[in-house]
Amino acid sequence: MFRIVEKRLLAENIYLMKVEAPRVARAALPGQFVIVRADALGERVPLTIADMDATEGSVTIVIQTLGVSTRKICAMEVDDMLADFAGPLGRPSEFVKLPLEELRKRRYVFIGGGVGTAPVYPQVKWLHERGVDVDVIIGAKSAQMLIYTEQMAQVCSHLYITTDDGSAGSKGLVTAKLEELIAAGNHYDECVAIGPMIMMKFVALTTKKYNLKTTVSLNALMVDGTGMCGACRVTVAGKTRFTCVEGPEFDAHEVDFDEAMRRQGMYRTQEQRAAAIAAEREAGHKCRIGLDK
Repeated sequence: MFRIVEKRLLAENIYLMKVEAPRVARAALPGQFVIVRADALGERVPLTIADMDATEGSVTIVIQTLGVSTRKICAMEVDDMLADFAGPLGRPSEFVKLPLEELRKRRYVFIGGGVGTAPVYPQVKWLHERGVDVDVIIGAKSAQMLIYTEQMAQVCSHLYITTDDGSAGSKGLVTAKLEELIAAGNHYDECVAIGPMIMMKFVALTTKKYNLKTTVSLNALMVDGTGMCGACRVTVAGKTRFTCVEGPEFDAHEVDFDEAMRRQGMYRTQEQRAAAIAAEREAGHKCRIGLDK
C-alpha cells in the first residue's frame, strides 16, 4: 500500500498527488511513468512521473479526471492508501544518457500543453540541475487552466506562456510562440513536446520545417503499461512500436499522429459505458447497461 502525503487542486479537474514510494523515488528518471490502482478492484492507470524526491521518498503524479478510474483516484485524500504504485516503467528520456560535457553544449526548448506540462517539469528540472540551458513554452485554454508555471519558472532560462483566449501570456498557439522565438534568432538543438496529441502533431509539423529534432511523449495511448493489451500500438518510422515498453518518448517526425489519434478514440465508447454504469451504481440502481436490447 502507498500513502498519499499531499493532494492539491491545480486547475479544474486536475489534481496533484504526492505519494510515499521510496523505492520508486530512488530509481525514477525523467520521462518514466508509474502504474496506479486505487484499490484491489481498480483499473490500472499509467501516469507519467511529475516529480520525485529520493531523500523524502516521494513521487508526484498529476491526474486529470477523464474517466471512472481517474475520478476514483482523485476522490482519495491525504493519508488514504493506494493499492498499487508500480514503477518506474518505460524508457527514460534520451538526454539522461548523454555525457555532461556534451549536454551542457546543447540548448533545449520544451513545450507543455495542458496537463502535459506536469511531466515536462522533472525533465527541465533535471537539466537545470546540470547547468543546461532550457527554454519552456506552456500552453493552455485559459489562465485558469495553467499549471506548474511557478515551479517551471524556477528551473528554466526563459518561460513563455500562451493561452487560447489571451487571458495570460500571449494569445495563440504554442507553435506560433515557437516560430516567433526561432525567427528572433534563438537556436535550439532539440524540442521536447508533451501534451494533447493534436498539439504534438502540429509541433512536429512546425519543427520539421526548421529541421529541429523533436521528441514527443505518447503516454496518453497507454492502458495496461506492459505492452500486453496492445492498446498503445503506434506506427513510428513505418514500424509498429509499443508505447509503454519501447517509449513513451519517440522521434516526433517519425510518428503517425493520425493513426495515434484514431487509436485514442477507439476506447471512448467503453469509457462512456463504464461512466454510465458507475453513475447507476451511485444512484443505487441495478445496472442493466448492455443487457437490454
